[in-house]
Amino acid sequence: MAPIHTKERALFAEIAPQVERDVPGTRVLALELAGPEAFRVYVDHPAGVDHALCARVTDVLRPYLTEYSVEVSSPGSEPPVRTPEHFANAVGHRVSLRMSEEIAGRRRIRGEVLAAGETGVTVKTEDQPVEVPYEAIVRGNLIDEEVTT
Repeated sequence: MAPIHTKERALFAEIAPQVERDVPGTRVLALELAGPEAFRVYVDHPAGVDHALCARVTDVLRPYLTEYSVEVSSPGSEPPVRTPEHFANAVGHRVSLRMSEEIAGRRRIRGEVLAAGETGVTVKTEDQPVEVPYEAIVRGNLIDEEVTT
């Protein structure tokens, strides 16, 4: 796996528990490096994501501001799916995946989530169902969904 994706996963593992502990009800959906000195955190909350929530999350992440520019964002219209729980909730919905390695001869897959197991997700593509290990997923987003926040 590329060093950038390893770094994203390490930062996510550090940041998600802090934010979820310090800002009750908030879920950290994903973290993406936006450059060597910047990252974006996607959060969700049952009451929705507004400027005040983003400011509270930014306050929790203040120690990272010495090394990084930090952006806190809502999941938007194509929310990220990265974890087994995310994929379990996405069964029956369409996703777009980008992988760190070729799976079934490609690095990008679009299709419907058929199943989400312990180690990977099964996506029905135009050709055939494809089993994608979670470890290989670099980016994943729901697509073609009407999402309100």
